[in-house]
Amino acid sequence: MTRQKNYITDMDGVLVRGHSMISGAAEFIQTLRHKDAEYLVLTNNPLYTPRDLAHRLKSIGLEIPAERIFTSAMATARFLQSQRPNGTAFVIGESGLTEAIHDAGYVITDIDPEYVVLGETHTYNIAQITKGIRLIMAGARFIATNPDTSGPSERGIVPACGAMAALVEKASAKAPFFVGKPNPLMMRTALNYLGVHSEDTIMVGDRMDTDIVAGVETGMETILVLTGVTTQDMVEQFPYRPTHIVNSVADIEV
Repeated sequence: MTRQKNYITDMDGVLVRGHSMISGAAEFIQTLRHKDAEYLVLTNNPLYTPRDLAHRLKSIGLEIPAERIFTSAMATARFLQSQRPNGTAFVIGESGLTEAIHDAGYVITDIDPEYVVLGETHTYNIAQITKGIRLIMAGARFIATNPDTSGPSERGIVPACGAMAALVEKASAKAPFFVGKPNPLMMRTALNYLGVHSEDTIMVGDRMDTDIVAGVETGMETILVLTGVTTQDMVEQFPYRPTHIVNSVADIEV
């Protein structure tokens, strides 16, 4: 008898595109619920809390509870807590990151912090970035939520965490440790959060360079959907392959 599979799915490019739901996404989530499959929506976006994201998804017709959403901010907070419990950090980011770090028992401070944690913000502040650089040069450890260099907005792309991390690295001569995809740490943390094993779990994503490689390196079955960044022609450029390629989540047989 075939064992029930669990699903970890990316959000942008898989379930949503900008502020619109991708056709078949609601039915896919509904099928997972109907079949009692464990599932988690995984995103490198550290801007919002799971409750914020659940509300945003609900507004476009996707009913996903907050406890089924896991962000790079949450993974970063759990990593910090595992490394240096109840520590201190100077944080550059929005509520999705600051709330997760507070919940992990950390104090957010600019007074001799153990870590500088860089996420994403709606408006990067050069004074904050400068302070972060100086703290890193003074000995704080440099952590970044995710390596994405740009992200989508209504007016076009905007610089994301990876781009700002490059600036900080250049100025401080200290490279960051990225927690989010494609780091397998993000996947392992998500699997532990969901309470499932990689051998029984499928990673669904739209990017070969983050979602699929993270799934491959974690020992998971992978499904590439063609509704986001990676096209069919681009797949051959990579030295690894997804287990399956489908047009969209509507074509996934749970």
